[in-house]
Amino acid sequence: MAVRNNSFTDMVRVEQFRRIESVKTEELSYASISDMENQVAVDFKYTDFIRRLSMRANRLIQDNRLEDIIIKPRKQFSQASWVCLAAAAILGGLAAGNAVSESYTLDIYWLLTVLLGFNLLSLILWITGITFNLQGLSSGVAAQFASWLPFRNKENDSVESLARRGWWESCLSGSVGKWRISILTHQFWLVYLTAGLVLLILLMMAKQYNFVWGTTLLPDSSLPKLTESLGRPLVYIGLEIPDSQQIAASRMDTVRQDAATRGAWARFLIGVLLVYGLLPRILLLAVSTLMLSWSEHRFILDLYLPYFIDLRQRLMARKVNPKIIDADPLAGGQPAEVAHHPVNHAIPINAHALGIELDGQINWPDSVTCRLNIIDQQTHEEAIELVKKLNGSLVIGVAVYRLPDRGVQRIVRDLIAATGCKPWLILLNKYPAVSVTNNRELAWFRLAEACAIPAEHVITQ
Repeated sequence: MAVRNNSFTDMVRVEQFRRIESVKTEELSYASISDMENQVAVDFKYTDFIRRLSMRANRLIQDNRLEDIIIKPRKQFSQASWVCLAAAAILGGLAAGNAVSESYTLDIYWLLTVLLGFNLLSLILWITGITFNLQGLSSGVAAQFASWLPFRNKENDSVESLARRGWWESCLSGSVGKWRISILTHQFWLVYLTAGLVLLILLMMAKQYNFVWGTTLLPDSSLPKLTESLGRPLVYIGLEIPDSQQIAASRMDTVRQDAATRGAWARFLIGVLLVYGLLPRILLLAVSTLMLSWSEHRFILDLYLPYFIDLRQRLMARKVNPKIIDADPLAGGQPAEVAHHPVNHAIPINAHALGIELDGQINWPDSVTCRLNIIDQQTHEEAIELVKKLNGSLVIGVAVYRLPDRGVQRIVRDLIAATGCKPWLILLNKYPAVSVTNNRELAWFRLAEACAIPAEHVITQ
């Protein structure tokens, strides 16, 4: 489910504050949200819930003066990224400079190896990581270092470390983190290649170099063939490459080269670095940027966590207005006020309800009629045939005081797989109600998650 009305930054702040509040509740001030706790909603909407969570988090962050702590992890990651890019520029310049000898000769294939060889290896690892969803390979060593440096130090649960951990989990892990680190990886190699290319151009503008090549183990014809293969795309875009005579004249035992040979090799080197180095990285950087935006757009909070379940009950409770329909005309006293506890959701209108292993004391809402209670294999098969013909919403009733087991989970999955209706899960209690622990209720929310029922479609009584 994509969140369209709430920005990724807002949800990251909610996640950071969740980490802080889960540990430091007693140290926080809640004066600024006293009015929010009393607000009620007509029905549950995911985007409205996220909006109210964000409003609540922003108020508490401001009230407790946590703004600087909340934005610090992003600044630290940005600083670490700049350090990595500066290191890339230095390494690229050193790689190009080491390819130039004191005798004013430039080793062609040594230069291509140190500039393009490592870049190609990194590219292969990144593509492998993206293809097989391997976080370490798709991120790259340099980018992993940038993300590791400010965040992976072992600390006590201070407010700062909790905010840092929340930012890490939201921004540097999962799909969002994969593409964010991929952007840094491509930027690193772009800076590395650009620095090497710029230094190479400056050196060739300032001095006259002879371009040489040689090999000890490979056949003499291998490098000339490689030159021709690399040069074919350059010819298509109008760049000249060294011909066979110029390639032969550039062996290491050749003393002098003419200007045409030097010019052809210079254009060849620049063209190869542009076509095989910079251009792929620029394209992949653009793709990673788009994928990061798409991943942030689809980012959702884990509403099955106890923290959000509790806040949903408090921030998104449905209002019930009790009133007397048929008053006793003989009653002289004031009628007793009836207290109604707010219900978490509005039950879908005209919903089709089925129960799973319910007993006779289960208390269904007045607006819902259970059409079938699944208690054995026969009723299970009847329920499957029934839901195949239903139109509308399917409400599956379970006993909240029971422990959800694999049998109940299998039945729920079978019902959802057999119907095209929108699935809801309603947690029912006995009459009179029995006490249910938070862990037991959370277990049912986890069952809903395992069966692909959204958290906002779990109805609690």
